[in-house]
Amino acid sequence: MFKRLALPKLLNWSAQPNHKPLIIRGARQVGKTTLVHQLASHFEQYIYLNLELPSDRKPFIEFNNVDQLLQAVFFLQNKSYDLNRKNLLFIDEIQEVPEALNILRYIYEQAPQLHVIAAGSMLESIFNKDIHFPVGRVSYLMLRPVSFPEFLLALDETAAYEQLEKVPFQAFAHDRLIALFHTYAIVGGMPEVVAQYARHKDLRTLHPIYDSLIASYLDDVEKYARSDSQSIHIRHVIQASFHHAGHRIKFEHFGHSAYKSREMGEALRIAEKALLLHLVYPTTNASLPLIPAINKSPRLQILDTGLLNYRAGVQKDIIGTKDLSSVYQGIITEHIVGQELLAFQFEALSGLSFWVREKNTSMAEVDYIFPFEGKLIPIEVKSGASGTLRSLHLYMDMAPHRMAVRMYAGPLMIHTMTTPAGKSYYLLNLPYFLTSRLEDYLTWFQKQIETGKILP
Repeated sequence: MFKRLALPKLLNWSAQPNHKPLIIRGARQVGKTTLVHQLASHFEQYIYLNLELPSDRKPFIEFNNVDQLLQAVFFLQNKSYDLNRKNLLFIDEIQEVPEALNILRYIYEQAPQLHVIAAGSMLESIFNKDIHFPVGRVSYLMLRPVSFPEFLLALDETAAYEQLEKVPFQAFAHDRLIALFHTYAIVGGMPEVVAQYARHKDLRTLHPIYDSLIASYLDDVEKYARSDSQSIHIRHVIQASFHHAGHRIKFEHFGHSAYKSREMGEALRIAEKALLLHLVYPTTNASLPLIPAINKSPRLQILDTGLLNYRAGVQKDIIGTKDLSSVYQGIITEHIVGQELLAFQFEALSGLSFWVREKNTSMAEVDYIFPFEGKLIPIEVKSGASGTLRSLHLYMDMAPHRMAVRMYAGPLMIHTMTTPAGKSYYLLNLPYFLTSRLEDYLTWFQKQIETGKILP
């Protein structure tokens, strides 16, 4: 299995002298268990518990104190109970014994040298219920679908990966990276799908896996729903979300239904809590703080672009295209860029944002807003001439800085722009396969400006 780029985060966590138990959050089938198994090779002893198994669950139900619990766990797993060794205890499917989450607090207090990770495919189903979470005594890491760099590693495209790591990359690698990114956009980032494609390089073999993933999400609905009617609402939301991804949505009658705003709002928020989708709210600010305007219509971002392409039936349209923006009204390009922006946000409260200016006479919208060194950097995902960026010009007139980004299929370059109001600013034209390296390129971009090395 290819290495996930979240692994360094886990290694950094494990190296901390005062490490807290770590809870890994993420949707079903994004690779949480596989990631921890990869981490385990860095430990002397590794204990894997799956609380769906009665034998693994039993100590957590019957324990009297932490020491007895740990002794039982180590004994049943035929491991030496020596907490001075470098031990990793992974508690998978922890939602099967919700009280086990609170036990993490006592492990942290009474056995702080033990490295403990918890995860679960349905962990999100017990959040916000009557469970006493060990606030302040656990850390969180968010795991998302496979990113483009990880996709390259899975396909053994080491030369392409090495070019992606360079800032700036070499221009001769552009066409190859574009082609590989288009393949990534078709396949998506679900680990099982990526692994299957890496083995066979055949898109047709992926269809049963897409179907199985979607079916599993629909089957999970009952674990989230409070009633039969809410279960129906959540199922509708999941199925309809594939056809409305990338669009701003209204809760009322979502998915061409007869359902009310309250019903659809609750169902959408439950699906969001399950990490199957994101409700991306806009901001009206061009400077910090980045405040979402939750009174405005959100844009819908679903878990994975590969699933979106499969359900929307646009996989064949992407094959052979020179510019993703020409496919599906540009929705695929915006969506995969959003997915890549999320891929390296490991914090539990991380997310996406975009900018709007809504007036009776006109409306302006910038695709994404990215916080960088005290600035809110606007990102447009577009093809065509840079002179057509009307909304971006309006944003830059408001912004207290002079840095903007356009993601597109063309070459890396920097333009000096002037808004109709007369403000000059710098536009970084960035090939969309570099989205995962955005922060590094913004640092490079800023240095080019400060040293006067603006490219022609």
